[in-house]
Amino acid sequence: MKYMGSKARIAKHILPIILKGRKLHQWYVEPFVGGGNIIEKVQGFRLGADNNPYVIEALKLIRDAPESIPDLITEDDYDKAKSERKVDGLTGFIAFSMSFGGKFFGGYRRDVAGTKGCLANMKTQTRRSKKAALIQSKFLKECELVCCSYDDLEIPDKSIIYCDPPYKKTTKYSTEIDYKHFYNWCRNKHNEGHTIFISEYSMPDDFICVWEKELSTTLSTSKSKKPTEKLFTIKR
Repeated sequence: MKYMGSKARIAKHILPIILKGRKLHQWYVEPFVGGGNIIEKVQGFRLGADNNPYVIEALKLIRDAPESIPDLITEDDYDKAKSERKVDGLTGFIAFSMSFGGKFFGGYRRDVAGTKGCLANMKTQTRRSKKAALIQSKFLKECELVCCSYDDLEIPDKSIIYCDPPYKKTTKYSTEIDYKHFYNWCRNKHNEGHTIFISEYSMPDDFICVWEKELSTTLSTSKSKKPTEKLFTIKR
């Protein structure tokens, strides 16, 4: 699902590191599953969670019934969904997949030449979004999806946990987190026997960077240079 801050571009780099040494039947867990663009590329036991109910309902719709997504979602449909804010799969799908940049109701998607009310553009954007959902659906089968905060999530013993939380000093999401609390939660999960990885630009000194790459992004507040995506784990 199209989602602001998606890690789809770096999945091929970070997943081999995250999954290295994964044991048979070991759970892979994402407490900040977002658009599901990483967890869809993992096999076996998987658990994805997010505290945004629209995210989880949209992913459930994509997983279970993508064919029910309309073949045409107009700008009027978009505005109605934005106004009513029903907590259901289609509203969640419209809020993210039909929005510019995958930002929650961040404005209806248009091509460069697309203008407001352009039927050809609306057909194109709906077709692209539904096609992506139909493809993603195949890779989300049997993936458990839960709506809850990361610190309320019940995680199977000795899981591999990958966290992609809202980054500090970037475009704001609908909710923010207490970073000090999050860092301590990561430490506690490590001490409980889980293997934990975090995507961020920086972390406290007891976390170690195991991968980094300079990438352009829509999330950075700096226009002068490209930020460096990093993957961290806890020093052993």
